[in-house]
Amino acid sequence: MSPQFGLTDVLTRQAEDERERALRALLMHPLLAGGCEEYAFVRRHIEHLREWFARETGWRLHVERGFARLYKTPANTDDATRGLPEFDRERYALLCLVCSVLERGESQITLRRLGEQLLDAAVDPDLGERGFNFSLESHHHRRGLVQVCRFLLGYGVLSRVVGDEETYISRSGDVLYDVNRRILATLPASPRGASLIASAVERLGLEQVLAALVEEYVPDTTEGRRTALRHRLSRRLLDDPVLYHDEVTEEERQYLASQRGPMAARLATAAGLVPELRSEGLALVDAEGELSDRRLPAVGTLAHATLLLAEHLAEVSRDDPQRLHSMHELAAYLRTAADRYGQYWRKEARAPGAESELAAQAAECLEALNLVRKVQGSVWARPALMRYAVREARRRGESAT
Repeated sequence: MSPQFGLTDVLTRQAEDERERALRALLMHPLLAGGCEEYAFVRRHIEHLREWFARETGWRLHVERGFARLYKTPANTDDATRGLPEFDRERYALLCLVCSVLERGESQITLRRLGEQLLDAAVDPDLGERGFNFSLESHHHRRGLVQVCRFLLGYGVLSRVVGDEETYISRSGDVLYDVNRRILATLPASPRGASLIASAVERLGLEQVLAALVEEYVPDTTEGRRTALRHRLSRRLLDDPVLYHDEVTEEERQYLASQRGPMAARLATAAGLVPELRSEGLALVDAEGELSDRRLPAVGTLAHATLLLAEHLAEVSRDDPQRLHSMHELAAYLRTAADRYGQYWRKEARAPGAESELAAQAAECLEALNLVRKVQGSVWARPALMRYAVREARRRGESAT
């Protein structure tokens, strides 16, 4: 092999590695702040990444000096397990109000001033009719405001100039922020603005509103419909832990019957994932565990309880895949597990009665990973959960009894 050929091969492999790291970074952080190595890779390979996302997923990549934004339109809007950690309806409403105040304000703002302007915005009677209220007298509301600000700090919308949020909560100090309106403007990821469907919101349910926000134009041609179908499946493979055949439409199943292998291979190669094709469905597995909001196994009492519950459900469901498991059954199992493993758990998780809450949290984690499905207050084990089934170890060559 000539030296020139060797150098070309090394440079090609380096470029492929940089593109993979940039693509993975955008999947993990669709709003990627500048200053990190992956952001430099995004800028270096911007044309390749734009073309790849547009072709494979239909997602748009926007890059400016200081940040990159991948507009990830979801293929599935009815997954209740998605969302920001510890954000409920009140927090999301507060986040929207904070963004509206920042968009209309100056390039700098104090946390105290932000709170005062929020009081004016929260007076909207439509918010009151829906049960939303905000008061600076409430410690809970001040902490909620701080939680929203810390979220915006993490995405570069706000930059802390001086101060500490904890002093604001205790009313002993304040915080001064710089506001980056360019990044703020990129937060909404839907292809349609909320103002376009405002007149129809009153007569639409939440699911219909979400569907309207992410609705995209699809050319009324065979190729246009086929491309839109492929984009939906690619988005779910990159966004969801596992894609089951019984969760897709008949048209999508027919497409997957002939194309799932090549599609999975293309996506997996570009993102450094491992494709798994099963009779029940398919998944793109990240061996590093970086691309998932939830990891299993993981560290901590809840993670350990979730893993134990996964093993239990997998073993019990092996002989009866359609069996429904009541929450009482799961809590009883964790009560038994606490007697055996409680010395490794946090103290409050070992208290009598704590197993019910622990079982509910563990079931929620498994549902978010699409390993179980909740049915009428019970839990149904999904096929991918079988990977957590554990059997007695035996020596090599020893037959199973």
